[in-house]
Amino acid sequence: MGMLFYIMGKSSSGKDTIYTELVSREELQLKKLIMYTTRPIRDSEEQGREYFFVDDDTAEELKRQGRVIEMRVYHTIHGDWRYFTVDDQNLDLERFDYLAIGTLESYGMIRAYYGEEKVVPVYIEVDDGIRLERALKRERKPQNQKYEEMCRRFLADAKDYSEEKLREAGITRRFYNEGDRQECMDEIEAFIQECRRERA
Repeated sequence: MGMLFYIMGKSSSGKDTIYTELVSREELQLKKLIMYTTRPIRDSEEQGREYFFVDDDTAEELKRQGRVIEMRVYHTIHGDWRYFTVDDQNLDLERFDYLAIGTLESYGMIRAYYGEEKVVPVYIEVDDGIRLERALKRERKPQNQKYEEMCRRFLADAKDYSEEKLREAGITRRFYNEGDRQECMDEIEAFIQECRRERA
């Protein structure tokens, strides 16, 4: 039986970088569960790599077909952006292990859909001050500069990842990405291998 390792954490916790590096570690042999979004594609992104980028009509059609497992709508200053997971027949948990990235809320719905024994949380923790510094550094780049959206996300994280919600979701282990990212990566890799040994 395969497992789906689900990365989550507040904004600017480094989860996207961690996700990319874990997928690139050949010894882990993790396949990607790629989610869908209606937000505009960014310059550094590619269709089908970070997300499947679709329009609102496509999202509604997938929902009508009953193929949407979970969907979140963010009311941004640029309009409503949807992020969602689709049962598109690309996941084979009988044979392979997968890596996904999402929110605490989406983790709960994915776990309910595929089963608690198959979905493993990987929660990334970073001090709020460090996260804010990272977010500001990113937004100061000429192609970004969406400070209002950065502030909205930062404040929303406090509610979305409250200690109460983390407890309710059964998040007991945290991986700290505040200093040496390599050390954090190695700790997560060891955790994944430990889960595999326990499964065997």
